[in-house]
Amino acid sequence: MTQTKTSPKLHHETTVIKSAIISRLIVLTLILLWRTLLSPYDTSAPINPNCLSNNSSQPNVDLQQQQHVLLPSLGSAIESSIVWDSVYFVRIAQCGYEYEQTYAFFPLLPLCISLLSRTVLAPLVPVIGQRAVLGLSGFVINNIAFVIVAVYLYRLSVIILKDHDAALRASILFCFNPASIFYSSIYSETLYALFSVGGLYHLISGKDVIAVLWFALSGFSRSNGIINAGYFCFQTMHQAYDAVFLRKRAFLALQVVVGGALRCICIFVPFVAFQAYGYNNICLGHLPNNMSPWCKARVPLLYNYIQSHYWGVGFLRYFQVKQLPNFLLASPILSLALCSIVHYAKLKPEIFFSLGFCAPPEHKDSAAVFFSFAENSSNSRENCNLKARKQVTKDGTSLLPEEYKLSAKQGYLSAAVLPCILHLGFMAATAFFVMHVQVATRFLSFSPPLYWFASYIMKSPGTGKRWGYIVWAYSAAYFLLGSLLFSNFYPFT
Repeated sequence: MTQTKTSPKLHHETTVIKSAIISRLIVLTLILLWRTLLSPYDTSAPINPNCLSNNSSQPNVDLQQQQHVLLPSLGSAIESSIVWDSVYFVRIAQCGYEYEQTYAFFPLLPLCISLLSRTVLAPLVPVIGQRAVLGLSGFVINNIAFVIVAVYLYRLSVIILKDHDAALRASILFCFNPASIFYSSIYSETLYALFSVGGLYHLISGKDVIAVLWFALSGFSRSNGIINAGYFCFQTMHQAYDAVFLRKRAFLALQVVVGGALRCICIFVPFVAFQAYGYNNICLGHLPNNMSPWCKARVPLLYNYIQSHYWGVGFLRYFQVKQLPNFLLASPILSLALCSIVHYAKLKPEIFFSLGFCAPPEHKDSAAVFFSFAENSSNSRENCNLKARKQVTKDGTSLLPEEYKLSAKQGYLSAAVLPCILHLGFMAATAFFVMHVQVATRFLSFSPPLYWFASYIMKSPGTGKRWGYIVWAYSAAYFLLGSLLFSNFYPFT
């Protein structure tokens, strides 16, 4: 009996792992193919000047090793694949933070690359060279991490959607997502997705301490990791509401608020620590006239200054006619995000617009994942749900019984999806109004609601099959286009 119950999940997990591995092999094969058939737009990838550190012996040793490697052609091929932001991550892993603009790239991935290249892959240095080993370390880390992300997404989806088949569809969609090229390159998206999705899984599993650690690590890999603190803010808000208004325990509410605040602070620590590290290296010990402008600010935030000064990031600063092609490039992922949010808000307005405070009692089990309802609190929410339950037809039957009858079948429309929807909405708005909009494809690609919604509409009656073709066509087109353009140093996202 036990084996029968667990076999679908185990079988699906195996399928997800196979799909993730196959998708990574396809991406890497396409990279090799396009690099072989086409000439890169920029051939400067192998250039690697000496490190600027005072310890000049290390660069010379690296150069000597590079000149006497056993397989120089293989090492050169790996180095040629280090393009775009990958150059920064490998350079930081090799030389540390040398320039002000390099602080836009958070240290978790460079630290992992450096650690792996100095331990497990260290014997390969005489074979392919130091920089090639650093690049290989980045590829190994991200491709292995991607498989783990896919498994976490499946497990998370099973808990929230309560549907193994829908969870499987969503996870396979993620394995072939439009930003796949970045998950197999030396970019921070993979580690960020690992610790964001993994942290969310641990949070809904009741492991708050582990969730805090994972969310903190997501903030150590990318700046937007601090937004994951919003999940704890959401949970704390509902716990405090229950404590004050439903259970009439003010002291318990205070404990809840303090506990939630401490968890959020822990998630902010990596970001703040990295800003302090940059301030110490760039600002301290310099005369005021020689300081960078951000050093003199009341709240010196290095990251905001770099994004604005070097990359022109800011509210509505990208709204220019010449950037229209980039808006078109990002339009599919932004449209999918907008549709997922609007669809949820339209079909579940009582949940969406009340931020879950007036979730129908049929949603209690799924909502408890984030709202942390007390066992006896369902009756206390009668006032919120009274109006909905009093809506009856002329024959006295409820207008909404069929929609809420089976809470286990709510899937994408369950109350537990709401915090993820709000998170996606904030991220999508940031990508559209503040960032370089073409980055939205990879910026939003980790977000679970995108894949839950796509999985949901694929099984919708009527037009579901057509939408399924559209979603898969979009993913396949960007999958191929990304591997072609990105690997040959052409702009993509």
